[in-house]
Amino acid sequence: MRVVLAGGGTAGHIEPALALADALRRLDPRIGITCLGTERGLETRLVPARGYELELVPAVPLPRSLSPKLLTVPGRLAGSIGSAAGILDKVGADVLVGFGGYVATPGYLGARRRGVPIVVHEANPRPGLANRLGARLTEHVFTGHPDAVLQNAEYIGIPLRREISTMDRLSMGDKARSYFGLESDRVTLLVFGGSQGARSINQAALEAAPYLRAAGVQVLHVIGPKNTVEAELPPGDPQYVVLPYVDRMDLAYAAADLVLSRAGAMTCAELTAVGLPAAFVPLPHGNGEQRLNAEPIVRAGGGLMVDDANLSAAWIVQTLLPILNDPERVVAMSEAASRMGRKDADMTLARKVLEIAHR
Repeated sequence: MRVVLAGGGTAGHIEPALALADALRRLDPRIGITCLGTERGLETRLVPARGYELELVPAVPLPRSLSPKLLTVPGRLAGSIGSAAGILDKVGADVLVGFGGYVATPGYLGARRRGVPIVVHEANPRPGLANRLGARLTEHVFTGHPDAVLQNAEYIGIPLRREISTMDRLSMGDKARSYFGLESDRVTLLVFGGSQGARSINQAALEAAPYLRAAGVQVLHVIGPKNTVEAELPPGDPQYVVLPYVDRMDLAYAAADLVLSRAGAMTCAELTAVGLPAAFVPLPHGNGEQRLNAEPIVRAGGGLMVDDANLSAAWIVQTLLPILNDPERVVAMSEAASRMGRKDADMTLARKVLEIAHR
């Protein structure tokens, strides 16, 4: 059995693909897995690090407006489709599973050309161009958001890493806080802005630091690898730990009582899976999908939302601090977030992929 996964560019496309790969290997360690990617995506680092084979195809980004570049797309896309089809031939693919991004379009069209069954997974509430195309080529379509609209779609959730989906956050709390140099008995706020960080979130949290400390709140603040802290915090208690990057987000989640973060699809899926409430700050540009990601969680009582333009130290002090100081409310929000979580999407999708491949 050979499965080809097409999902590249961003962690939001790659991580669900890798979670599926892990689930497939748990079901049958003999399954051959190949990931399609492009040389410009994060997959060049993430896929080999997880031990999976990576094959590269030329990236063909579509222009966002009518321009002379549009005229070059058909020729470049044809070459990329040919490359993807060649990889499917080389590995003897039994099924192709696409997660969106630049690499998914040639993957879908290459699979269609070779008669390889296609499976589509769309994580976002507003499907991207590649997955809208893929959904027209197959009846096997699955979504990670209950409000996503795609032909033949079935809602299953987003495949997550097992260290996240199987984590008992409360039992790991003391160990996790010790790992980051935090105290075990203080209420803890986790601040992060996605894989690259978010300047507005960083600035608001750092400006609120003295007030959080005065209220007895400790903070684990992941600023992002491309960000710098403009003002160094003086040492003292409670702790305010600033890190550029965390590769153990399971421990970061276990250390926290509440989160201040962006509202990417993976972030929302992971927070609900571990039952961690959040104050969501949707990305202020793009197509508005981050707001759509968070809205069902907020409606269910598992979080709250603030516009990026309205986020400030004053908002954190006036709105977030009272919640942090209300244990009963934090517990109620945690339970509401947990009810929204889907922990088994990886195994659900893996079983469906194997069933489709065996037909």
